[in-house]
Amino acid sequence: MKSSQDQKQQYNRGRRNQTLHDSFTPENTDSANAELTEETFPDKPSYFKYALANPYNLTLLGGAIVASVLTLNPLIAIAALGVEGLWLLHGSQSRFMQRMLWDPMYEKEKLEFEQRRRMAQVEKLGKGGQQRVLALIDKEKQIQQLAAQNPSFAGNMLRNEINKTHDLVNSFIDLAVTCSRYENYLASIDVGQLGNMQQHWEKYIETGEGKADAVEINIAKKNLAIIKKRIERVDEIRRYLKIAYGQINLIENSFQLLADQIVTMQSPNELSGQLDELMDGVESIKETAKETEQILRTL
Repeated sequence: MKSSQDQKQQYNRGRRNQTLHDSFTPENTDSANAELTEETFPDKPSYFKYALANPYNLTLLGGAIVASVLTLNPLIAIAALGVEGLWLLHGSQSRFMQRMLWDPMYEKEKLEFEQRRRMAQVEKLGKGGQQRVLALIDKEKQIQQLAAQNPSFAGNMLRNEINKTHDLVNSFIDLAVTCSRYENYLASIDVGQLGNMQQHWEKYIETGEGKADAVEINIAKKNLAIIKKRIERVDEIRRYLKIAYGQINLIENSFQLLADQIVTMQSPNELSGQLDELMDGVESIKETAKETEQILRTL
């Protein structure tokens, strides 16, 4: 019983030491556990769709058809449809149109999609977690503005680095949501009860060896093995949380430092090196997260 109490106290001490971490967990766990339908955004732009569905094309085509109806002249509609077919064939495949119109439209839609996805993820967090995410997004904007003002950063090089800050904010949100979900899961586990069950089966096996039925002892050993495995898995999830929270704090602190340094940076390579290091850390944690997800599925 004493070891069970020690486990409870150790767990509670760990929870008290995670005051920053708990801000990611919403008070209403039902909203945290609600699964949203994952939308996907196409990897490549549909040039045919952009050529057809843009407002200018639809206005001209619709106007021609209306004119054909009002004048009772089908030749206008036939001519309009013919021109429309040529436009869809050549306009959608035109390199010039792709570069000047369709690709920017695709990038704009992609950015809007990512923003909607980000905010949907943020809503899964507690109030404190949402504030931390919004603060990081504000810091990202500040870094982008300061980088644009630095004459050492130019054109495509700046754009590449800015994309990295955007990816890091997305990773920050993903890590925060994952940590929130794992915290909710751990809160549903009675660690003290697991310890009591372990002691129960250990004592049962110890006192029953040679006395109780062999089948009963065998079942008891299987139960004990499962309980031990559950305790090990809980410890592994806790370890993941410690690493993930460390990376979350590192991203926040690094963004603060970048905002302080970026004005005086002499080369985009200085910014690139710090961002690449952060992204490597995030990728490493994502691999660990895959393993942790496997653990959760076995519990």
